Amino acid sequence: MIAVVLIGERLLFWWRVHQQQRRFMMTVLAAYREDPQGAIAYLKTKPNLPIARIFLAALILPEPTPAEFSLALETAAQGELPILKRFNTVFETIITASPLLGLLGTILGLMRTFVNLNLGAQTLFQTAGVTRGIAEALISTAAGLIIAIVTLLFANLFRGLARRQTILIQTAGGQLELLYRRNYRIPAMPQYEQQEGDAR
Repeated sequence: MIAVVLIGERLLFWWRVHQQQRRFMMTVLAAYREDPQGAIAYLKTKPNLPIARIFLAALILPEPTPAEFSLALETAAQGELPILKRFNTVFETIITASPLLGLLGTILGLMRTFVNLNLGAQTLFQTAGVTRGIAEALISTAAGLIIAIVTLLFANLFRGLARRQTILIQTAGGQLELLYRRNYRIPAMPQYEQQEGDAR
């Protein structure tokens, strides 16, 4: 049940990101070339997208140097990684524990079946009961394996999506940084400092 809920949450998250993020990123980069302030305002309309939060972390800084801008992008991107990889540890635990719990259920079921077995008075009814008991015990192992396999498939899917999204974020961050460097102007030196330098 836990696995179903977590898988549903991740599917909803990745569906939303996949539907919006790439197109949103291209729109923001195009807008930033023409109107940086307009691009910032547009970013604020999508606070649920990782790329919007990353871009905003750098763009809202007051007149950062290119190095500061790059550091802000990198720091924000690192902060988004736990969100992209959310529940990975839980999925790994479910994948590992489910078969073991199923096997434990099977062993306990078999023990219960054999304890109730009366070897001195075997009847057709008792034999059928033993067979049914063994079958029910094996269901635990089968259920554990099914849960582990299904969770493994979705966990691998989510890991792949997280890797692709990380590459997309790095690429988009690099493009935004290039645009910022092209538009960056070194602040003019104050007049009195310039005069002191000329005097020396």
